[in-house]
Amino acid sequence: MTGKGVLSVVGNAVGGLIGWTADPAPSADPDSLRVLFDDLGVPVTVSLDAAVRRFQAQAGLRVDGVAGPKTVHALARYAEEARDLRFITDLAA
Repeated sequence: MTGKGVLSVVGNAVGGLIGWTADPAPSADPDSLRVLFDDLGVPVTVSLDAAVRRFQAQAGLRVDGVAGPKTVHALARYAEEARDLRFITDLAA
């Protein structure tokens, strides 16, 4: 295996351990974060920093108020699950 192949395998393994997927990283710009929080049913009306900190605490992430890769990936994953659950609930109604 080439050096590039080894790095790719190691990168994918590490990414899998911390919850990254092959999908591109979700955007961490403030408007995108507000949309993700809204999808979770948590509209950001006061402070985006406070919302990120609260999410980090509830998700078991390090609470630093920074929407870094781990936080954004987790937020995107939970927002997607919330959308899916609403879809299923709407179908059942």
